[in-house]
Amino acid sequence: MAKGGSGDVLTGIITALLARLQDPFKAAIYGTHLHGLAGDFAQKKYGSESMLATDLIESLPQAWKHIQSNQN
Repeated sequence: MAKGGSGDVLTGIITALLARLQDPFKAAIYGTHLHGLAGDFAQKKYGSESMLATDLIESLPQAWKHIQSNQN
């Protein structure tokens, strides 16, 4: 995911989780996992060469649902 904007997406995810969790370490760990999983979903849909940061953002709900369904 060495694409322009993917680091900005990661920063936004971690910042949002920090506001929610109030724990920087957990926010960083969970955010990195969520970012990577969303990247996996986006790569499957768009391919690794044509994937954009916006595709990563669009895959976040799917990644979040996947994490939530695997916690139960």
